[in-house]
Amino acid sequence: MERHRKHSVGGTTLHTCHPCRRAIPYRIYAVIHTCGIIALMYHHVHSLLTANNTLITCLLLLSDIVLAFMWATTTSLRLNPVHRTEYPEKYAAKPEDFPKLDVFICTADPYKEPPMMVVNTALSVMAYEYPSDKISVYVSDDGGSSLTLFALVEAAKFSKHWLPFCKKNNIQDRSPEVYFSSKSHSQSDEAENLKLMYEDMKSRVENVVESGKVETAFITCDQFRGVFDLWTDKFTRHDHPTIIQVLQHNETDEMMPNLIYVSREKSKVSPHHFKAGALNTLLRVSAVMTNSPIILTLDCDMYSNNPTTPLHALCYLSDPKINFGLGFVQFPQKFQGINKNDIYASELKRPFDINTVGFDGLMGPIHMGTGCFFNRRVFYGPPTSLILPEIEKLGPNRIANKSIKAQDILVLAHDVAGCNYERNTNWGSKIGFRYGSLVEDYYTGFMLHCEGWRSVFCSPKKAAFYGDSPKRLTDIIGQQIRWSVGLLEVTFSRYNPITYGLKSLSLLMSLGYCHYAFWPFWSIPLVVYGLLPQLALIHGVSVFPKASDPWFWLYIILFLGGYAQDLSDFLLEGGTYRKWWNDQRMWMVRGLSSFFFGFTEFTLKTLNLSTQGFNVTSKANDDNEQMKRYEQEIFDFGPSSSMFLFLPMTTVAIVNLLAFVWGIYGIFTWGEGPVLELMLASFAVVNCLPIYEAMVLRIDDGKLPTRICFLAGLLTFVLTGSGYFFLK
Repeated sequence: MERHRKHSVGGTTLHTCHPCRRAIPYRIYAVIHTCGIIALMYHHVHSLLTANNTLITCLLLLSDIVLAFMWATTTSLRLNPVHRTEYPEKYAAKPEDFPKLDVFICTADPYKEPPMMVVNTALSVMAYEYPSDKISVYVSDDGGSSLTLFALVEAAKFSKHWLPFCKKNNIQDRSPEVYFSSKSHSQSDEAENLKLMYEDMKSRVENVVESGKVETAFITCDQFRGVFDLWTDKFTRHDHPTIIQVLQHNETDEMMPNLIYVSREKSKVSPHHFKAGALNTLLRVSAVMTNSPIILTLDCDMYSNNPTTPLHALCYLSDPKINFGLGFVQFPQKFQGINKNDIYASELKRPFDINTVGFDGLMGPIHMGTGCFFNRRVFYGPPTSLILPEIEKLGPNRIANKSIKAQDILVLAHDVAGCNYERNTNWGSKIGFRYGSLVEDYYTGFMLHCEGWRSVFCSPKKAAFYGDSPKRLTDIIGQQIRWSVGLLEVTFSRYNPITYGLKSLSLLMSLGYCHYAFWPFWSIPLVVYGLLPQLALIHGVSVFPKASDPWFWLYIILFLGGYAQDLSDFLLEGGTYRKWWNDQRMWMVRGLSSFFFGFTEFTLKTLNLSTQGFNVTSKANDDNEQMKRYEQEIFDFGPSSSMFLFLPMTTVAIVNLLAFVWGIYGIFTWGEGPVLELMLASFAVVNCLPIYEAMVLRIDDGKLPTRICFLAGLLTFVLTGSGYFFLK
């Protein structure tokens, strides 16, 4: 485990690491809470042996086992959290001595991920405070869209003006959209001329996107005119040839980065492995063309917010004391445009900040899918055992000294991007990003850690990247259903973090990975505790100890202690009380929607009754009314087409409201009533206030549809009636 230490290179301290002060009190509390859990398990077993209704006791025992296990996985990340600091200003190297950097940007749908978003991300990293001739930007267009290619052709032309302007004036916001939309941007003639150029480019790109086709009149660059002829009537996003276009290269454009468009070959009869397959294609194409030792992976909406980000990464990757086994440097995901109190918990503060500093005190953070600087060598086997690819030119240590426009280089690049290239090779299993799960980032990071690689969490004060998070509740739930299915694919495979991870990782690191692999299991205690005590309260059955029973206080202590620790985690990592409250509310929403339906989808997929695809989360939103509700922090339950996502949570909300009203009435008639059941119902009712508002008080398009309210009411009636037979 890490201790406070300084790391020097050539006598210069490039980074420091120190443990968080909360580690010791957290360890003490972990012992206390563990004793409480053991006592609770004893109470359940005793109740199981003596109770009349074993169904209730078994369900509560199952739920508490899941809660105890998930608490253990969280606690494993609280025992040794660390914070790191880098000193990029001390990184000294001649321009020719900087390592080359390949940047991978992935996009898949020009309508869900607008091409101008891709353009701004590409331009922001091309403009890094880094030797430009050392940077190569590869854009993977998995949708095979001429619209995206057209936008990048325009970006290449604009970059010849934008990059010199940024470096000459030390511009910090190097995404043109961000810079020109800020009130503080320069009003100089040069800046105003650039703004006009950018607005003109943006207008042309958006007109092309709106028309859905690149007309000949829009193409102003003769050298690319013939490329767009490839988009014939037979060309579809699921069936098309490889397209690789060098849009800009530093051999002719002095001191400018390379910009390469890549759309791999697709065939309906060949598996393409979603994003992991696209990244492996970029890995091979870049190996043929530039083979840089450092690779940065980015989602198309994650623009660079800090021009010195590569230097922060180099503070670790260039340190000879740690770089042998250092596989990747992970930066946190930060999001723009989130409303004041983050009603949908879109920041994902727990996985991206709180848990990550805990991982960093063990073997390092998990791979988060974007904002990650990789050592290219990490994709070719363990640190001590290099696994060579099938051809020498794809090896990680080869020096690429040919022009990227050389004919033989382009031919080989097209070959390795073919849809059948990976057959009978190690790609996706032992080499590259790993196949087998929809969450390729989590799975790949897990396998790399199991091979012995370490990672580092780098979170500079000025955020390295900013991205767009979904602003619709339906988009958020849909995204996390996909995550849940992918995580369950890992959980029920031979690479389960418990069975496989313990062979290669420490106990704490394995438990940390279990925290995500078993994420969907949260739905079990949330469904049980969201319905069972409340139905029992309605039927006058006590499932928890009464207030006069000493066991009553055990439940109180475990509940308050767990929530207090969760709140302290949130506040110590820069959160607020309101954001924490919304985060724990969304945890319940996810448990009754994303995790619940994720389990259902995974079960259907396992039984070959459904095939879960990779649905791109939309980053485009042109619904002004919906955005207005979002800014006003009003829950939006989306279109009626996705209403069944909200059926379980609406049912739970109604059951808890009935139980709360009945419990309040019972206080005056029962004497010593079921206090814990009423407290639980009260807590749920407060969390469900946005649902009640959407059911009864609202008339806008974001309200809960009448049909879902009717079905939830009907389901509540069925559950209440069933409870009479099962609980009495």
